[in-house]
Amino acid sequence: MNRNVPTDPELTHRLSRRGMLGVAAGATAAALLGAATAPAVAAPAADADAARSGRPVLPPGRLGIQLYSLRDKVATLGFAPVFAELEKYGYDEVEFAGYTQGSAGPITLAQLRRLASDHGLKPIGSHVGYSSDDPNAYTFAQNLTQVLDDAEALGLEHIGTASGPGRYGNTVDAWKRAAEEFNTYGAAAKARGMKFYQHNHSDEFAFAGDDPKVRLYDVLLAETDPDLVFLEMDIFWAYAGQFRFSKRPDGTPAPFEPLDYVLQQPHRYPLFHVKDGVSDPSNQFGYRMVDVGDGDIDYQRFISAVTRLRGERLAHHWQAEHDNPTESFTFARRSSAYLHALRETC
Repeated sequence: MNRNVPTDPELTHRLSRRGMLGVAAGATAAALLGAATAPAVAAPAADADAARSGRPVLPPGRLGIQLYSLRDKVATLGFAPVFAELEKYGYDEVEFAGYTQGSAGPITLAQLRRLASDHGLKPIGSHVGYSSDDPNAYTFAQNLTQVLDDAEALGLEHIGTASGPGRYGNTVDAWKRAAEEFNTYGAAAKARGMKFYQHNHSDEFAFAGDDPKVRLYDVLLAETDPDLVFLEMDIFWAYAGQFRFSKRPDGTPAPFEPLDYVLQQPHRYPLFHVKDGVSDPSNQFGYRMVDVGDGDIDYQRFISAVTRLRGERLAHHWQAEHDNPTESFTFARRSSAYLHALRETC
């Protein structure tokens, strides 16, 4: 069975989250996001005074990276050199987007788990497809037991999907049906000591096709069991959703703040994607993706607001990501440096 993340047809009009080996993002995705420009200087850090005082915004031991960002390096070098670099950059965790490597040769799940441990990295989660027309596909719908067996072999605490819940359409009832399936996957994951999660893009914040007063993301939250189904907020895509869907189809205002979703139910968000963007109203999504620290998303504010909640400082995991970095090791290094430099302001 192919255990790479398959191309997800539900995401082809956004960004494909495909298998890691030798798969470059498509031209459509590049056009949507705009070409990233390599900065001439190092990533901006917090100012000198803040860097010398104040509690770090980033909780200790909670910085990870989504390995999709490094798929080019995994394909050409293998996991070992990639993990060695991440260890040097100060990462604590990794989130998988496929379990195979390229020219370095085959690797077993046991070897992969041991290799991560040897470099001080904890495998924290993995993205797997939701469903496929292929009955043998490596997805939750088609091969739930195998997906969970592999996650358990890697020692994952979380196992999830970056596919939207639109398998049956974008009506309220269609999302309720998908939510029922997510509850099933969540129950199966919980029985093995893991949490099932769904990672958003921007379309989750759209309005139901049959009821323009209802935001689909609210249906997902309401219809999934909070003890079984968790969320990984991709912060970039949530703000892209804010840009796209702060008005209903008839033009009436429907503003929302992504952070508010987290503050209202922090226990439902064990994982985050820390991804940055420069505001660009001419772009379909309102932002152009850039390295973490180079954009306009206020991560000092966002991470602080979550980690200041009582009992929540160590309850979340922050995964740096860029879907198409100009140079993936540079992205990983600069993102870690920026996030580690952030300090509380008061």
